[in-house]
Amino acid sequence: MDLFDAAADRAREANAPLPARLRPRTLAEMAGQAHLLGPGRPLRTLIESDALRSVILWGPPGSGKTTLARITAELTARDFVTLSAVSAGVKDVRAVIEAARRRLGEQGRGTILFLDEIHRFNKAQQDALLPAVEDGTLVLIGATTENPYFEINSPLLSRASLFRLEPLSDDEVAAVLDRALREPRGLGGEFEVEADAHAHLVGVANGDARRVLVCLELAARLAQSAGRSRIVRADAVAAAGARHVAHDRAGDAHYDVISAFIKSLRGSDVNAALHWLARMLEGGEDPRFVARRMVIFASEDVGLADSDALGVAVHAAQAVDLVGLPEARLNLAHAVIYLARAVKSNSVIAAIDAAEADLQERRFGPVPAHLRGSGYPGARRLGHGEGYEYPHDFAGHWVEQEYLPVGMEERPYYVPSGQGDDVPVEPGTGRPTGSEGEG
Repeated sequence: MDLFDAAADRAREANAPLPARLRPRTLAEMAGQAHLLGPGRPLRTLIESDALRSVILWGPPGSGKTTLARITAELTARDFVTLSAVSAGVKDVRAVIEAARRRLGEQGRGTILFLDEIHRFNKAQQDALLPAVEDGTLVLIGATTENPYFEINSPLLSRASLFRLEPLSDDEVAAVLDRALREPRGLGGEFEVEADAHAHLVGVANGDARRVLVCLELAARLAQSAGRSRIVRADAVAAAGARHVAHDRAGDAHYDVISAFIKSLRGSDVNAALHWLARMLEGGEDPRFVARRMVIFASEDVGLADSDALGVAVHAAQAVDLVGLPEARLNLAHAVIYLARAVKSNSVIAAIDAAEADLQERRFGPVPAHLRGSGYPGARRLGHGEGYEYPHDFAGHWVEQEYLPVGMEERPYYVPSGQGDDVPVEPGTGRPTGSEGEG
C-alpha cells in the first residue's frame, strides 16, 4: 500500500502543472520578499522557530502567500489545517476550532489554521474566528489579495500581525523562470529560451511567479509541437496572450492607481500620467470616474493659473458620455496631457478651505444691513439695503464697499499664487496689480 501511494504521489507530481511542481519547499527557495524572509527578518524567525502567532499575509497573486503557508506546515510541530474562504463557512470554522480545542486539551498540541482568500468571509464569518484567535486555541494564517484595512474586521485585524508581500521584481521573476528551465522538477534542461522570448515572459508576468511559470510551460509545449527545443519570441507571445493588467475597480488597485495618476498630474509628469491612465482603462476602470477626478483636479491643482483647464476637463468628461470607449481614450489622453502641462496653483482649494474653517470655528456674523434683500414689502422699513452702492452706477463698474459680516472685514481667504494667470488684479479692471492702464 505504501509503495502504491508513493508511486501515485510521483505520478501526480509528474503530471502537475509547472507552478505546482516547482513550488518552493523551503524558505531558501522562496523568490522575493527579502524584507520579510531575509536572514534575521521577523517573519522568517517566527516560522523557523515555530513561534508563529496569528498573521495576515497580504499580497498580489503569485507573490508567495500560499507557499509560505505550506512551508510553515512543514516546519511546525503543530497540526496544520487548510480552509478556503471560497468554499468554507462558519460550520467548517467551528469544526476546526472544536477539534483544535480538543487537541490542545488532550494532547497539548496547538493548531494552525491557514484560511486562504480570507477577505471572502463576511463579518459574521470572520467574527466566528475571534474567540479562538484571542485565547490561543488556534493560530490563524489569513491570506488575501485585498487591502485588509477594507476587507478584514478591525477586531480580527488587531489580533493578528500584518505582513505585506510585494510583487516580484523583474530580476526575481527571471530567476524563477531560469530555475524552472534547469531544475529536474521543472523542465530539466530540455529547453532553452532566446533572449527576446525570455524578456517577453518576464514582462507579461507583472511580478507574478505563478503566471511566468504557466506561460513558460505553454511556450515549451508550443516549441515542442513545432519540433524545437528552443523557445522563441513567437512561442512566448502566443503563450502569454494579452498582457495582464492587475487592476480591481473596487479594491486596493483602484485607490492606489488613481492616487498615482493624480499625483503624476500634479507633478506635471505627462508620461507617468498617461501610463496610469492607460493602466486604468486597460484594467476596466470606469472612464467616467477618471473623467470626474480630472474635473476636480482642474480646479484643485491648476485652478486660476490656467482657468481653461477646467473647460478642457469638463469637455473630456462630456466626450466620454458622447463618444464612449475605445475612442474616448483620445479625449481623456488629450485632457491628461493638457492638465499635466498646465501651470499649477492650489489657491482655489486653499481659499474655500479657509472660508469653511472660519465657519467651523463659528467665525461668522449677520448679513450687513446694506447687503440684505430688499425686494419684499416692509424690507425698506427694516433698513434692508440701505446704503448699498450699485457698482454699475460707478466708473469701471466698481465701488469700494464692505461685503463681509462685521468683524470679518478683509478676511484673506483667496491668496493668489503668482502662477500663470493666478495673480492679484485691480478691482473693477481685471488687470494685474501694478500693470499700466490703457493709454
